[in-house]
Amino acid sequence: MRATKHFPDELLAQLKKSKVIRVRAGSGTHRFIGIWFVLVNDRVFARSWSVKPRGWYRRFLLKPYGAVQVGKAEIPARGVPIRSRRLRDEVDRAYMEKYGAGWELKYARDLIGEKSRTTTIEFVALRPSKAAG
Repeated sequence: MRATKHFPDELLAQLKKSKVIRVRAGSGTHRFIGIWFVLVNDRVFARSWSVKPRGWYRRFLLKPYGAVQVGKAEIPARGVPIRSRRLRDEVDRAYMEKYGAGWELKYARDLIGEKSRTTTIEFVALRPSKAAG
């Protein structure tokens, strides 16, 4: 499978209206879990709030392949850790813009704190490689 970087336009349109995506690390029996995410330049980013030893973030670090579920669509994806300070800053701004009001504000502040900033992952859509023929 090859990375396409961006999700298909119809899924991006759904993502722009949504506050939660569902992710599954690896393949097989691991369940999908709902997480907060943001879009930066039509790229999908998420952070771990709790950084649990057996949570989605740690599983993507061990085996970076899994899937993202948007509505009824399941998209194979790779989780890519982000080290760029500039990009992490953009993700901070996106979290505060999207979740920075009402009851969500407390959690958004935690998600832009240093502990969560270090867990910034980009979900990169994958597509099957063309068979050599």
